[in-house]
Order: sequence, then C-alpha cells, then structure tokens
Amino acid sequence: MADVNTASAAFLATIPSPDQGVWHIGPVPIRAYALCIIAGIIVAIWLGERRWVNRGGTKGTVIDVAVFAVPFGLVGGRLYHVITDNQLYFGEGKNPLNALKIWDGGLGIWGAIALGAVGALIACRRRGIPLPAMADALAPGIVIAQAIGRLGNYFNQELYGAHTDLPWGLEIYQRYNPTNPDDFLNGIAIGHVPLPDSPVHPTFLYELIWNLGVALLVIWADKKFRLGHGRVFALYVAGYTAGRFWIEMMRTDTANHILGLRVNVWTSILLFAAAIAYFVLAAKRGPREAPETLWSKDVPREDAVEDASASADSGESHAEVAAAPDTVRDSAADKATEDPKPDAEK
Repeated sequence: MADVNTASAAFLATIPSPDQGVWHIGPVPIRAYALCIIAGIIVAIWLGERRWVNRGGTKGTVIDVAVFAVPFGLVGGRLYHVITDNQLYFGEGKNPLNALKIWDGGLGIWGAIALGAVGALIACRRRGIPLPAMADALAPGIVIAQAIGRLGNYFNQELYGAHTDLPWGLEIYQRYNPTNPDDFLNGIAIGHVPLPDSPVHPTFLYELIWNLGVALLVIWADKKFRLGHGRVFALYVAGYTAGRFWIEMMRTDTANHILGLRVNVWTSILLFAAAIAYFVLAAKRGPREAPETLWSKDVPREDAVEDASASADSGESHAEVAAAPDTVRDSAADKATEDPKPDAEK
C-alpha cells in the first residue's frame, strides 16, 4: 500500500501529457499542432496591427502583409526543418514525400522568419512602407506566436529533454495507432504506459515561458526607448536566441550536429551575434521612423489624418500623435477642443 501511495504522489508531482494530439470528425483530422499554429498567427496579426497603427501606420496594412508573409513563412519553416533534419526524409527506407506532410509537425523558425521576410518585403514595397518599421511592429506578436506554437509540441509529445525528478517533470506515454503501429504521432496513449525516460524536462514549456518573457521585454524597451529602424526586431532575435541556446542544449530528440553541437545551437549563436551588431549599428540611423513614412502610398492622406485623430481620442497613442506632422496634430487638437472633458471622464 505504501508503494502505491508513493507512486501516486510521484505521479501527481509531474505534468501529464495529453493522450493524443489528433482527433477526427468523420474522415477529417483535427490536429492540435495546426490549431496552435493558426492561433499564433492570429494573435501575431492582431497585436502587430495594433502596434502598427499606434506607430502611425495605416489600418489594415498588417493583414495585407500577412497575406504574403504567412504562406512564405510556412514554406520557409518547412524547408529549414527538412534541410537540417534531412535524415528523417531521405535515405534508405525513407519516404521523401513525407517532407510535404507539414501537418505532422516540423517547422524551423529561422526558415519561417527568413522566407516570411521575403513575403513581407514584397508586400511592403507594394504599399510603399519600410520593412524594418513593419518588422518592429510585428516582433512581439511573432515571439508570442512561437510560444503558442510550443503548445502544439506538447500535444505531439515531442521536443522534450532528458529524464528529471523535478516536480515539473513531463510524463510521456507510449501511443498506439492500430492502423499503423509505427505512427506514434497519430496514436493514442492507452493505459498511460510511460516511455523509458519518463518523466522528462518539458523543454517546450521552458521555451514557451521564455518567449513570453522576451515579448514583455521587447514591448517595454520599445515603449521606453522608442526604438525604430528594425531595432525592436533585433532585440527580439537576440532575446529569443539567448534562450534557445540553453534550451536546445537540453533537448534529446534526434538532430544533426556540427563540431559536437546541434545545428540549432550554432544557428542561435550566429543569429544572437548578428542581432546585437545590428541593434548597435542601427542606432546611428537616428530616432524612430516618422509616422508619415508609414502611410501606405495607396491610402489618401486624409484617411491617415482621421486614423491619427481617432487614436488620439481613444488615448491609445498620444506619443505617436505628438510626433506626427502638423496637419495630424492640428486635427487631433481640434477634436480635443470640441470635447474639453478630462480623459478620466471620457
């Protein structure tokens, strides 16, 4: 009896994994990983749009940019994963067509950022706005989206670390798929039979928490120092890679190595150094971009003035209105004169 109680106490002191990551509505599979990716994209667009408008940009621009950046980013993320983990898809006994199965998991953030930036550049040029300013507006939303995406790894029961006896250890179970015994990803944990290393370090959770911390840091620094010219994005890259470095060292999943270190560790080191260098050098470009440079070329100036006035009325971006051209400030001041009530009474 004592042994049973001890085992129960040990189990309660750990984090259980979901029994499955895929559900079916008839023949249609509903995948937690895909839902998390979609949720992350929605949050990134919503927050990016708010930040873009508050910086003086035109409403709706972020959605237009996302139409290009999101599909480019998904392709880039998958390409990075397939290239850096090519042994999973190519070679004896492997099926190269599995490289197309993005729904089974496997997206490399740096491929997504790189190719997503190409899509964003195309959209920004069509709109006549600077890409660095757009990247600054999107940066916090991107890292929050990454945090949400890590929940998909939790449901897929992947990207975990070595065995641990810490209270927050993650229980991982054997999953069974009766139609394909080798397909654990689409299987179900029956009887909660633990895998040999269970419980393990929940490295997905470490990264999730770290990413949220990076988002808060970036938002705070941007508000306090009025960063511009891509420096917000550079701070995000530096913050994320600093965490990814030590978290990657804890992971035990299969990965290619260079000089004894995982490929993603080297990527984190190089990108951290590049981000810090850019952050320092970009400071020479002066203050944050003027709001008028963020207006889409296909939107009449009068609409931009109305947007700025509306932002002033809502109290969302007084700092941006103060930095706007005289025509925008005058319009906002006229509206404020019409309603002399203090902000607390509005």
